[in-house]
Amino acid sequence: MKTRRLRARVGVVALPWLLACWLAGCQTAQQAAPAELTAAPAHADLEVEDEERQVARSSLGRDAEMLLHGNLALNGREQVLAVNRFSAGATPVAGGSPSSPAFVTRAAILEKNDGKWSQILLCDEHLKNPDGYLGGSPAEHVSGWRLEYSQDEREGLLMKFTPGERPGAAAGTVGASLDVRWNKNAKRYQTFDQSHERYLSEVPSLETPQSILK
Repeated sequence: MKTRRLRARVGVVALPWLLACWLAGCQTAQQAAPAELTAAPAHADLEVEDEERQVARSSLGRDAEMLLHGNLALNGREQVLAVNRFSAGATPVAGGSPSSPAFVTRAAILEKNDGKWSQILLCDEHLKNPDGYLGGSPAEHVSGWRLEYSQDEREGLLMKFTPGERPGAAAGTVGASLDVRWNKNAKRYQTFDQSHERYLSEVPSLETPQSILK
């Protein structure tokens, strides 16, 4: 009888201990699950960034560099700012930030709409959008530009293009700067006049820089 009572007591004592171990195992498994869920968005972000880099290279070649990407115009669409620097592989100035100047031969804004990417702004020898040359653009061909850019919380992407300037350029070779930003009413990038009061209309031309890339 004593042996049976002793076994019964051991069983009663062991039951809570086993129950506690079982609960602890469940909590450990539950705590591990969120770690797996938080890893997925990071992988998805990498896939999105890879797609944007491929689109930049499709537009400007394999030496294209993506400077900014995201909802740049604050219009709810994914956009990419890509450039070709004067020297392929050149890096921004030390301590560079999004407003640091980039010396480029070409630049482009690419936008994703309904799953397709389009080039909606092109800077090569001239500044163009799908409606033509941007207002105030120099008539002569430009071989290089000094690009300053920043992302404003209310205005979106702000860009300043200065023609004829390159690293070590001689004095007097710099033309007038052109401020370019998204016109919410016209729904395209246009030149903002020097007084910062109105957007300048494009100069019509036969060629259009818009091309479907994907």
